Amino acid sequence: MPRPTLTRELVRGAPVRRDVLAPPPALFGLPERVAQFGTGAFLRGFVGFFIDEANRKGLFAGRIVAVGSTGSGRDAQINAQDGLYTLVARGVVGGQRHEERRIVASLSRALSAQSEWNEVLALARSPELRLVVSNTTEVGITLDESDKVDDVPPRSFPAKLARFLAERAQAFEYDRAHGVVVLPCELIENNGDRLREIVLAHVRRWRLGPALERWIEQDVHFCNTLVDRIVPGAPDEVDAAALGDALGYEDAMLTTAEVYRLFAIEQPKTAASIKALATLGLTGADAGIVVADDITPYRERKVRLLNGTHTISVPLALLCGCETVRQAVEHETVGRYMRRALLDEIVPSTDAPGAEQFAREVLDRFANPYIRHALIDITLQGTMKMRVRIVPTIARYASLTGRAPASLAFGFAAYLLFMRGDVHEERRRVGQRVPADDQSTTLRALWSRSGGDSDPALARLVDAACGDESLWGTDLRRVPGFANAVAENLTRMVRDGVPAALEAHLAEVAV
Repeated sequence: MPRPTLTRELVRGAPVRRDVLAPPPALFGLPERVAQFGTGAFLRGFVGFFIDEANRKGLFAGRIVAVGSTGSGRDAQINAQDGLYTLVARGVVGGQRHEERRIVASLSRALSAQSEWNEVLALARSPELRLVVSNTTEVGITLDESDKVDDVPPRSFPAKLARFLAERAQAFEYDRAHGVVVLPCELIENNGDRLREIVLAHVRRWRLGPALERWIEQDVHFCNTLVDRIVPGAPDEVDAAALGDALGYEDAMLTTAEVYRLFAIEQPKTAASIKALATLGLTGADAGIVVADDITPYRERKVRLLNGTHTISVPLALLCGCETVRQAVEHETVGRYMRRALLDEIVPSTDAPGAEQFAREVLDRFANPYIRHALIDITLQGTMKMRVRIVPTIARYASLTGRAPASLAFGFAAYLLFMRGDVHEERRRVGQRVPADDQSTTLRALWSRSGGDSDPALARLVDAACGDESLWGTDLRRVPGFANAVAENLTRMVRDGVPAALEAHLAEVAV
């Protein structure tokens, strides 16, 4: 007999297992107070969790409307389940394995920006709206000058938000009481400040008037944030089947996450913004929510150590045949590389208190036995991630030591080889998904023009790649010895194979 699908009717009508934290039915009737740009797993395991926790404690009293823009079809899946999904948080706490299952009821519904833009604008006119959140990856918060105010919808997220806020301001005649708090979750420095700048740039480009500009500057409260939780999302087929048997219902939005979570929010500077953030009621909802005057130390630790280690090691791990982060950290040579790059090069280059202890916790989190974090998923927008998460560490290490970081140079060479596209083509050949990387065309073009795998051809390719300031924001050839190290490593990988090149590298750095 087929299992029933998770819906409000199911939760209301049948007792949920005692080991699943079910939502009180009263949560289903809470008003829609959050506009969420993004429908992916991270937001379900992060913002959705925090809002759900705040609602259960009577602190926020509002639900989320998610706006999808990628055409993934998740909006339809969300609506088919009345916004409900199961979040399974698993990890090691105090040396003991820990697992929590909850049905999250903070998500009310989802809209498609492509086909339901008018409904998105109707949400902007809602008097109940208090909060806007987003997670559109590092490339999401960028200025796209091709966006127009009358596009249905504008292409970029900041342009969508500018149009959304213009609709709200006009609907309430620029009433200050109807301003909102904006908490972007993209992993870029000063994400709130940057998003505000781009939104205001669109307002000026579109000539929407000084009244809207003033309203956004004074009454839309953009906060800088730092987010930290590993949320792989859907479990693999075997794990999903086991969880389905245990839960007793079907859940197309079943989401897995680690137990650890951190939502660091930088205290706004104005009295009005401080009050707006405080009245949301989120800051006391969970120990993972931290409000601080300066979140830089939290950001540096997380982006450089956790995300940076992901970014520099994932191409190498994939080229060595690993499929998950756990497989990579437990792999005899890839795991040694990850520990060496993290502890010997990334940690010494990170100016944040407790960096070494945090790094060792990161390695434990990577080895979480409950989490299947697919390496290929981390390659989403991998070139921009390399720029944001690794290039500053390369420069910092060189400035401190006067030499190139050997293991980061090796990882960068593996990244260049990965960008040749062999792994991508094999995945496409067998019908597997290949995540987008909007900045990858330049590197693919370099490979296509390289003229073969001779040593001189590879050296030219590395020189061109390292010198492309449009990709990295700097000329990596200026880092002493970096381009030469990358070229030597890439040549060895092509000649001897990646596993053999890795063995040789580890032997060299151990001396």
